[in-house]
Amino acid sequence: MTRTRLLKVVPTLMCGGTENQFMALGRLLDRSRFDVAFACLRRWGPFVDELGQLGIPLREYQIATFRSVHALAQQARLARQIARSRIDIVHAYNFYGNVFAVPPARLMAPVVIASIRDRSPYLTPMQKRVQRYACQFADRILVNADAVRDWLVKEEGYDPSNIVVIRNGVDMTRFAGQPAGERIRHELGLPASARLVVVVSRLARLKGIEVFLEAAAALKPRYPDVQFLIVGETSPPDPAYLLCLEQLSQQLGVADRVTFTGRRSDIPAVLGAADVAVMPSLNEALSNVVLESMAAAAPVVATCVGGTPEALTDGATGLLVTPGHAGAIAGAVARLLDDRELAARLGRAARARIAERFSVDRMVSATEDLYADLLARKQQRRSMAA
Repeated sequence: MTRTRLLKVVPTLMCGGTENQFMALGRLLDRSRFDVAFACLRRWGPFVDELGQLGIPLREYQIATFRSVHALAQQARLARQIARSRIDIVHAYNFYGNVFAVPPARLMAPVVIASIRDRSPYLTPMQKRVQRYACQFADRILVNADAVRDWLVKEEGYDPSNIVVIRNGVDMTRFAGQPAGERIRHELGLPASARLVVVVSRLARLKGIEVFLEAAAALKPRYPDVQFLIVGETSPPDPAYLLCLEQLSQQLGVADRVTFTGRRSDIPAVLGAADVAVMPSLNEALSNVVLESMAAAAPVVATCVGGTPEALTDGATGLLVTPGHAGAIAGAVARLLDDRELAARLGRAARARIAERFSVDRMVSATEDLYADLLARKQQRRSMAA
């Protein structure tokens, strides 16, 4: 059986929601059906080493700006690689991957797929227009939430027939270990009896960390046994922003109760130890952290943004609150801290929801089916044309 040659083009290999999803596909796609390779624009991030360990080839196409002859030369180099390696499918991710890879891939590969995985609040109007132009050359645009599809169609003018929704998937086996709360508290120098309210997030301004700190300040007087953990790092590294957050925690009087842990490799254990997991983001598509928190059976408080309501039902599998509203976050966290029976019930229901609708196996299977279907259609058209 001839394997389908698949090239995934990504901006970097840092730790983040999109990166976790394309790495899950890299690990779990059926190797008897797919021969996988990666290309990146910056050889950055911890997943670079993992690709090497998995034996997955990785090429770098370093560019500083698209407005340069060098960028065009790198796109030509990518086109040559696609032709030389006889790539069947090119799958690009996010603005930089889409704009860089989709047009040259259209010249050389039978199937080209773009991925847009959020509503791009960080892109300028011009960048959005450039991405829309590039995506016109893709056979399909893959998104991870109905909210992203609706935004692309209603606000950005994309063709709805060209968009496919495949929701993020969670590897449930990562959340099947024994509770590690005692170890985590000991490692962080926290009392064994401390209750943990946890945010796991890339540290960025749209993630609502400032709002979470304000909520922590509101909760502190009422809950002397509660510690607030912020797990994650800036990406790319931004010491100035981290210092801003630390200074804000001091100004709000919660520096003694807030721990910035940095990046950790044991996120399932951290979420499993959480008495409440909070996602305070101001803008999301379908948050991996929400899905992972639910998979860990952690009681979740999340802002009602993007695709979050597609996974989390208020009062049934967690609590949804207004984005940017510290009082709403504090009130929902207090409700879960006060009513442990409610918290446990929501946690159990959340885990069941993820196992049923958001497993990584379901995501991988749907993606494999999309690849196979698009390639079969192209091959059939070529046969008919011949």
